[in-house]
Amino acid sequence: MRTIVDKKIDNPEQFKNQLLHWSQQFAEVIFLDSNNYHQKQSSYDCVLAVDAFTSIKTDYHNCFEDLKQYQQQIKDWLFGYLSYDLKNDVEELHSNNFDGLHFPDLFFFQPKKLFLLKGNQLEIQYLRLCDDEIESDLIGIENNCQLSIINYQLSIQQRISKESYIAKVNQMLEHIHRGDIYEANFCMEFYAENATIEPIEIYQKLNAISKPPFAIFFKNKGQYLLCASPERYLRKEGNKVISQPIKGTAKRFSDLVLDENSKTELETNPKERSENIMIVDLVRNDLSHTAIKGTVEVEELCGIYTFEQVHQMISTVVSTVENTTSPVEILRTTFPMGSMTGAPKISAMKIIEELEESKRGLYSGAVGYFTPTNDFDFNVVIRSILYNAKENYVSFSVGSAITSQSNPEKEYDECLLKAKAMFEVLSQ
Repeated sequence: MRTIVDKKIDNPEQFKNQLLHWSQQFAEVIFLDSNNYHQKQSSYDCVLAVDAFTSIKTDYHNCFEDLKQYQQQIKDWLFGYLSYDLKNDVEELHSNNFDGLHFPDLFFFQPKKLFLLKGNQLEIQYLRLCDDEIESDLIGIENNCQLSIINYQLSIQQRISKESYIAKVNQMLEHIHRGDIYEANFCMEFYAENATIEPIEIYQKLNAISKPPFAIFFKNKGQYLLCASPERYLRKEGNKVISQPIKGTAKRFSDLVLDENSKTELETNPKERSENIMIVDLVRNDLSHTAIKGTVEVEELCGIYTFEQVHQMISTVVSTVENTTSPVEILRTTFPMGSMTGAPKISAMKIIEELEESKRGLYSGAVGYFTPTNDFDFNVVIRSILYNAKENYVSFSVGSAITSQSNPEKEYDECLLKAKAMFEVLSQ
């Protein structure tokens, strides 16, 4: 049971900043920020969950069943992540590539302390065992001091060279021309060894550059995710399930005419539209596994959305599920998300594993939460920096969708465009 307190906040932006800094005293932290991005499906502007009362941490083996039992047993708010490599529990697949981060495949926790902000209304939910700390915590949040600014000189390396990237994309194109796959998302890692960073500062710089709707600061002891994702993986509201895959990217320009032209070119580009439509078909199929018959619909096809760094093409696919359908089962039958795999999904994942050189881990996985009423909301982990403080290893990955119309040089350029913000915050 939780004690719930409502409070009006005079300056929500300042409070969010204070809340994030205050949270750093805890071993487990998830901070979600929508950056006030206009979107139809949204419950809160900002959420903070800290201090695990219970948790689950496991590798991919039998992970969805373990998560299902944990979620059904706890029946409370749960926050955490699904790594990309949970695919190995869903299908006969493997992850044998290099892993410099060593995060668990799955981690969720039940927070003792929870803050939910919408507009200037704050809802505080504490487990009864610590609800006597609400007032003192609020004083601590309001008096919180910020950290000093640190300059970084990281030596960022590329796991796959440009020449190797182009050769690998050409191999992927051979698979496409043979009919093995129609599309696959091919990713490469950038990394720094012997690296020390201040995670909260890097997160805030990354978030300020991108201002995405699915920003996340995640901490599990010395493991960090600093995420500026524009993409929702899956949301459940009552009986409605919502997926919003992104496929299609175009540059932003400071010149208004050039920027509008870039947006129009994206909207009408046949390659970008075909990429998006192929993934929409895949998502429709994935949602059909748990949907009531005839309820899978495309609410919006190839909509164009503008973010600080790029324009994106986003579709919205929905379905209706029975009350008795387990939320974890909805995740299991749609994971990993089609925008980060390709079509057909299993063939694409096998080819991805052969050609990529890094284990994806939490990159292209999902972070989010379950509510006590079996709703959930998860993002797609892209445009993100991962950091293992114990091993002094920093990593970020980027990718693009390879189709029969792909030009390897242009795909490489798209990857660098997506990597721009991460380079910027790590190279100051």
